[in-house]
Amino acid sequence: MRALVYNGPGQKSLEVRPKPIIKLPTDAVVRITRTTICGTDLHILKGDVPTCQPGTILGHEGVGVVDSVGPGVATFKPGDRVLIACITACGRCEYCRKGMYSHCTTGGWILGNSIDGTQAEFVRIPHADTSLHPIPEGADEEALVMLSDILPTGFECGVLNGKVKVGSSVAIVGSGPIGLAALLTAQFYSPAEIIMIDVDDNRLEVGTRFGATATVNSSDGNAAQQVMKLTGGRGVDTAIEAVGIPATFKICEDIVAPGGTIANVGVHGAKVDLHLERLWSHNVTITTGLVDTFSIPMLLKTLQSERLNAKQLITHHFKFDQILDAYDTFGKAADTKALKVIIEA
Repeated sequence: MRALVYNGPGQKSLEVRPKPIIKLPTDAVVRITRTTICGTDLHILKGDVPTCQPGTILGHEGVGVVDSVGPGVATFKPGDRVLIACITACGRCEYCRKGMYSHCTTGGWILGNSIDGTQAEFVRIPHADTSLHPIPEGADEEALVMLSDILPTGFECGVLNGKVKVGSSVAIVGSGPIGLAALLTAQFYSPAEIIMIDVDDNRLEVGTRFGATATVNSSDGNAAQQVMKLTGGRGVDTAIEAVGIPATFKICEDIVAPGGTIANVGVHGAKVDLHLERLWSHNVTITTGLVDTFSIPMLLKTLQSERLNAKQLITHHFKFDQILDAYDTFGKAADTKALKVIIEA
């Protein structure tokens, strides 16, 4: 089968690999029909994720058709159309029983990280019964790819951890796919203000179309001052960090209001400064975490009811043999105006 392989920092290639096989009774092998590229894949290629070793097939998002199942799989059978969660969960360990599926002792974020992922024609899914979701009849597979990771991540790590409430003020630092996913799902709670912050005017314009009440271009280094002006000097109740670099985390520290929450979503490859000399007395909460994907069933229903338009996040389409072009397009988003790219097998 064809697969996109990580060969070390800055190196990737489209290679022919053996088709995966069932290793454990609870495994399923899924034939990928559509997948995508995540900002986390770019972090891996930068060398920010040491748990991903050279030789690993990248990718943790996608939809497909069950090809084969182990004898311990009860929910799925060959031929079933399925959505793949980016988090693998056994459903039984201490962390899974707490709903912290990202810390599953035999799973978590392993696809495209510590085991081969979904940017291939086939993928092995451990704990298939609790890591796959059935695709309803008539559902749009392209839209469902957005439910593997970015929408649950924006919602769980940004909106829920950030305690977004009716009438509250929210700033999302980073108007890429994850930041836009947080923007779309924050509107479930009707905050009074949603301010999008980015260096890319195109992405800020997209944020306005998706429902932002204001935008701030941070390229001049004055983003915090502009947000404070927009909020009458108070700051925001929720600051969502959706990039993963020191500068964007600092913006969140500078704009969070007393009693507010900084919800970190971005993948950080370098240390950041925590300015407790200013924040120690401000009753500020800082949250971190990986997505647990517990919200996928709810988001799936919301998408089916057309209360959530996930497809608007998709800007480009590629065939699988064009996956290197897809990476080039996604990695140069400022020039190509790419958000999410769909790669079809």
